[in-house]
Amino acid sequence: MNRNEILEQLKENPKVSVLIVGAGINGIGTFRDLALNGLDVLMVDRGDFCSGASAASSHMAHGGIRYLENGEFRLVREAVGERNRLIQNAPHIVQPLPTTIPIFKYFSGLLNAPLKFLGWLDKPSERGSIIIKLGLIMYDAYTGNTRTVPRHQFFSRSESLSRWSRLNPEIVNTAKYYDGLISNPERLALEVMLDGEADNPHARALNYVSMVKGEKDTIVLRDELTDQTYEVRPQLVINAAGPWIDFVNHSMGLSTRSIGGTKGSHVVIDHPELRAAIGENEFFFENKDGRIVLLFPLQDRVMIGTSDIKIDNPDEAYCTDEEVDYFIGLVARVFPDIKVTREQIVFRFTGVRPLGSSGAKTTGQYSRDHHIEVLNGDWTNLDFPIYSLVGGKWTSFRAFSEQVTDKVLTFFSLPRQKDTRDLPIGGGRGFSTDENERKRQIEGFAAWTGLEKERLQVLYSRYGSRTEAVATFMKRAEDEPLKTLPSYTRREIMFLAQYEKIARLDDLLLRRTMLAMLGRLTKEIVLETADVLGDALGWSSEQKTAEAERTLRLLRDRHGVQL
Repeated sequence: MNRNEILEQLKENPKVSVLIVGAGINGIGTFRDLALNGLDVLMVDRGDFCSGASAASSHMAHGGIRYLENGEFRLVREAVGERNRLIQNAPHIVQPLPTTIPIFKYFSGLLNAPLKFLGWLDKPSERGSIIIKLGLIMYDAYTGNTRTVPRHQFFSRSESLSRWSRLNPEIVNTAKYYDGLISNPERLALEVMLDGEADNPHARALNYVSMVKGEKDTIVLRDELTDQTYEVRPQLVINAAGPWIDFVNHSMGLSTRSIGGTKGSHVVIDHPELRAAIGENEFFFENKDGRIVLLFPLQDRVMIGTSDIKIDNPDEAYCTDEEVDYFIGLVARVFPDIKVTREQIVFRFTGVRPLGSSGAKTTGQYSRDHHIEVLNGDWTNLDFPIYSLVGGKWTSFRAFSEQVTDKVLTFFSLPRQKDTRDLPIGGGRGFSTDENERKRQIEGFAAWTGLEKERLQVLYSRYGSRTEAVATFMKRAEDEPLKTLPSYTRREIMFLAQYEKIARLDDLLLRRTMLAMLGRLTKEIVLETADVLGDALGWSSEQKTAEAERTLRLLRDRHGVQL
């Protein structure tokens, strides 16, 4: 169903079993699991899918080795298992990521780390080789017998410098272990959501629909694109608004203080010298102030992050000049002879982690774990319970969604019919990481669709096994490459418009593609894609111009991109 059909349905029948407010990764994961288990579920978000906190990740599927220091062993064990599942279930988007830790001391932190674990110390002294070795042994153990990723390795100073010639010569060791790279988190979330809708005709998802208020048995929704309002009568509400959870509860007349979020920012830079220096490795290390930071290979760019700053209102989160200066400065810690300047930044972004409210002394000690907070008739004047999804992280979204779904099924006295542990996601179905098998698949697509193999290889890298559907659509009518962006064609953009719930131009440029984040945009590209997308969605010339201007303003104000 398209957007208008879903909205018309709500007019005719406002009853819904479960309403999910918030379409970040926790909401989307729960939406899919409930849909697979036959629930009548509606999910809404005031913006686009995966456009809030979930759009500001470090692109890592990771267990969180540093959380061991806080004693969060259950969380790390769960996240390592979920990292492995993501690599297996979404191999077109999630791949093993070699991660290197430069180490500058041997014994540092041996006495302080246990005190931090006991909560008697805000942060230990700099972590040395022995502490990191112990952590990696435990980290490997959590992977178990299923060796989805290789075990860690330790390298001497001389071997480290021979592997990474630009590395700071003051190191004493490097450690190399593996986590996962989520090459395009927003696309992964979208495909999880589309899978849920495809499996259940009673599962419906709407972007740009906000929750206005809740009274007794009714929730009032507003279409942000038309200002039209709709009433729905849910039996249960899931508040998956992430850092906005307390704001959503307030709109239903409830006073909660569930969230104690922290801001995390990143910059993406075009720096061939630094990109060559890190190779295909993420560099994950402790900066001089004790903050754990990263240099991350993102296609031909380098992503640098991240901050961890307490913030009360997520709508006020921006990547500040002070954070940018910090990111530029941290590179010298590991690559002292490589200079980074502001002119090399192609994109900046920020988001607020939806962490539970905490009394910890430092933001690094805030728990990254997740839990469900239940508000029901004993606490509210509403006729339905509210489940608020507090905390969580990208890697463990499936496990959190499973816990929420089990609780919902218990509420409705329903048995679980399907589980998502080994369920492929979107273009991960039938996707092969074997080069010969991929070649055979692409040859098959070429024979079936008549598209050139070179074009199909590009599509396969973007959409995995969904390439067949995209390519078939592209061949149904005359097609041509975009003049300003020949790596995309008009029909490919039309496919995304029709089948991926695009409502605005920035949905395409920031989330259905990586064009903005990788610094691939020009003003001419923005104008041409507005024209092509507008043709697909029936926009007037005035709407096309307005969308282009809105996107240019968004890129400038939120992402530091001046076109």
